[in-house]
Amino acid sequence: MPHRVRIASINVNGIRAATRKGMLEWLDAADVDIMALQEARASADELRLALPGWELVNDEALAKGRAGVAIASRIVPVQVRTVLGQEGLDSAGRWLEADIEIDGERLTVVSAYVHTGEADTPRQDAKWAFLDAMEARLPLLAAASPLSLVMGDLNVGHRELDIRNWKGNVKKAGFLPRERAYFDRFLGPAGAQVTGVDGSTGTGLGWVDVGRAHAGEIDGPYTWWSMRGRAFDNDSGWRIDYHLATPQLAARVTDYRVVRAPSWDTRWSDHAPVVADYRLGS
Repeated sequence: MPHRVRIASINVNGIRAATRKGMLEWLDAADVDIMALQEARASADELRLALPGWELVNDEALAKGRAGVAIASRIVPVQVRTVLGQEGLDSAGRWLEADIEIDGERLTVVSAYVHTGEADTPRQDAKWAFLDAMEARLPLLAAASPLSLVMGDLNVGHRELDIRNWKGNVKKAGFLPRERAYFDRFLGPAGAQVTGVDGSTGTGLGWVDVGRAHAGEIDGPYTWWSMRGRAFDNDSGWRIDYHLATPQLAARVTDYRVVRAPSWDTRWSDHAPVVADYRLGS
């Protein structure tokens, strides 16, 4: 019989700092089965020390103390992949796929950390290249594994609903029309011609934004707040952390929530965990 599998995506903003500040206490109560982590900023040994008892796979950034993605599971993955695009793509520590067998079904989970970018700079060029590689990879992933889930800090607010102060950010990385158009195509009807918010056209890939599908047409719920000023207290945030699911997996969602800390001083990351429950198992 199918049973609930609870899956979380968390930009931990440094796993060692997060565990010192209260992440483990949250995990004790959260009853999570699989976690996709971003900005781990840790080696495999450091991750094992920080998260005892979990099966861990990770991909470190080339620069020590930067980026880094990991997947923590109660079940050992049967296969792991870290290659996203062509050689030379700046994806080290930013893309990790794991296949996990759950009661006769294969689930593919991805932990992704898209570049922050900076408009009209080489940092944005790296982000364009990464998003191009994602657009090429997503249909291949869905074809190979119909139960696929791409999670992470994707560093793009797709719609005006996803950023509290969107009008002041239309020329800034994270809400550029060209960035948002990638998500128009990621989430557009599979095989249909999609016109992006920037006027570009492309083929819809048919993935489902689980958070938006569950929350409906409301502001947020936001997943990241600047550490500056009173952004958290005023809920002046961005929704940039996602569960993107294939339609087959999206149909298995039974619950979704953003776990916003009760107060600024109880946060253990500048991002909130994004948690969803899925029915899995044959």
